[in-house]
Amino acid sequence: MQRSGPERDFVGYGPNPPDPKWPGGARLALNIVLNVEEGSEPSFADGDGYTETALTEGGGDGFEGRDLAAESMFEYGSRVGFWRVLRILAERNVTATMFGCALALERNSAAVEAIKAAGYDICCHGYRWEQHQKLSLNEERERIRSAVALIEKLTGQRPLGWYCRYGPSVNTRRILVEEGGFQYDSDAYNDELPYWRIVAGRRHLVIPYGLTNNDVKFNRGGVGTGSDFFAFLREAFDVLYREGAIAPKMMSVGLHSRIIGHPSRAGGLERFLDYALSHSGVWICRREQIAAHWTSGAIGTSPLQT
Repeated sequence: MQRSGPERDFVGYGPNPPDPKWPGGARLALNIVLNVEEGSEPSFADGDGYTETALTEGGGDGFEGRDLAAESMFEYGSRVGFWRVLRILAERNVTATMFGCALALERNSAAVEAIKAAGYDICCHGYRWEQHQKLSLNEERERIRSAVALIEKLTGQRPLGWYCRYGPSVNTRRILVEEGGFQYDSDAYNDELPYWRIVAGRRHLVIPYGLTNNDVKFNRGGVGTGSDFFAFLREAFDVLYREGAIAPKMMSVGLHSRIIGHPSRAGGLERFLDYALSHSGVWICRREQIAAHWTSGAIGTSPLQT
């Protein structure tokens, strides 16, 4: 029996992915993503009636009421971890993409100025760090509109990309296309290359993200030390770099200030960046650069996934 539901594609590019023709003939496009969420998470102070504990050290002990410990762990990310990560990037002249929640940016003007000064692009990560799957169509449309307007007010530029918390609703992509100003979204984990979709009769670019090469593994038990994180990222890099001699791909590395920003973990990021920089043929880029390259026609005609 045929089931209804969101469209799915189990084939994609198949055995013959297109040559992305990365700038300079690079074998790998490497995009570092720093999620800027602290200050936009659900909280008693914002009237949500509970404290967000996801991706914190404690994860909550099951008590009712306001969790001041979890709040403090989020604050560490914006007060300390964010600046450590930015120093690590700046020391190596490595660019990055910020997955920025609009409210988090509004509550940390120093971070906004640092992002602007460094030339990082901001991919809109929602008005708040919230689950869009739980919003009605009209609520979600309003959240996206408000997020775009606030980020443009804070930075002087509207965001060109979008990424939900974890996953989109069944309406998200259509709302983005209707809004009209987004070049791409990253609400997919299903490929190692960008691809096109037809949404509401228009061509729309998807630049997949990843939760695999991501520091969330520290909090979910996948890795325990900075050395573990470095080894995990290095092994992914090595496979993609080797394959890139024939079929170049992209690699996203996802970071959170309240996780990777701790000294015990930050060393793993440093070692990975140094390792990547020791290789020729690696294009370390921003997400907006990937979108611009993919829409420029440089790769020729890639299959259109509908």
